[in-house]
Amino acid sequence: MPPTAGVRPGERAVRVAMVASLVSPLREAQLGGAQAFQTDLARALASRGHEVALFCAAGSDLGGLRLETVPAPAGVERALVMPAGRPPPPLPGLRLAFAELFARVRAWGGDVVSLHAFDAEALEEAVGGELPVLHTLHLPPLVPAVMRAVLSARGRPRVRFVTVSQAMRRAWSTAGLDEVQVIPNGVPVFEVPELPVAARAMVAGRVSPEKGTASAIRVARRVGLEPLVVGSVYDREYWRGQVCVPVRSVARPELWRLMAASAVTLMPVEWDEPFGLVAAESQMAGCPVVGYRRGGLPEVVTEGVGGFLVEPGDEEALAAAVERARRLDRPSVRRAARERLDIGPVAVAYEEALAALAGGR
Repeated sequence: MPPTAGVRPGERAVRVAMVASLVSPLREAQLGGAQAFQTDLARALASRGHEVALFCAAGSDLGGLRLETVPAPAGVERALVMPAGRPPPPLPGLRLAFAELFARVRAWGGDVVSLHAFDAEALEEAVGGELPVLHTLHLPPLVPAVMRAVLSARGRPRVRFVTVSQAMRRAWSTAGLDEVQVIPNGVPVFEVPELPVAARAMVAGRVSPEKGTASAIRVARRVGLEPLVVGSVYDREYWRGQVCVPVRSVARPELWRLMAASAVTLMPVEWDEPFGLVAAESQMAGCPVVGYRRGGLPEVVTEGVGGFLVEPGDEEALAAAVERARRLDRPSVRRAARERLDIGPVAVAYEEALAALAGGR
């Protein structure tokens, strides 16, 4: 592969086997932030001259990327009702599915595995293989089986862990994983047309209790904004009982355009958000973010620059913050996001970490 801006003369391009969760296929209209980030990272690494193959669930459809797919086991949708509730029960077919997936990884013969799956079975299969593994922890230490798999793999010479925010580093350190690098997520720098801003509040991402979808709808209506819910329904019982509004699934460019024409993006999260890719995308589109000060969101939303965060559970303060956010200068929101949240430096950090592992085989 010829050198590019990412691979300097004399350096070797790395063959990266990127492994996704089998909970859902990877598509342009993504199910969640981790799936969207993984797609962006794969494209960014490929654009820097590295060979990337995405190993993922059957039904995945992404332009410009090599996909190696395996069928997801029956009943995998049960894993969607997490992390607000109790961990999902074990899924016997998941281990067999990941065993088949990693057999394909070994047959492809890359240099290193970039593991993004959330499942204990994925890490256990990866650790038992022949390739070095960089495992990105996209979730807090919530699932006992995942925690056991992570802690049993710590200290292995060919396994390294990264996570997506300082908040997640602290959470995993408390759980017993001290050696974890922080590489924050990022989003592509994209252009959006100058659009009139509608009296509308964007509510994006998965529809589930931990995302606070119902709270966002209440606050939007309280301040006279029409809620626009864009994403996927994770928890149908929650949607039927507390949300009860249409949910649109759109490809990322359309999501960014909708953000650019929305007054604010609301994120009253009811858990410790690991990063908050929606908040990064919204600011990149020039749309300020208003949410609760939890998890990694304070690292993504600079107070008074990209939006405002308030104490969790205080819907009155959230409503007041919406009015302040609407007075922010939207071009300034966008400029600050480009400086802080671009996936370019993120790809460089992954490139260095993956190359170091591949070189130490």
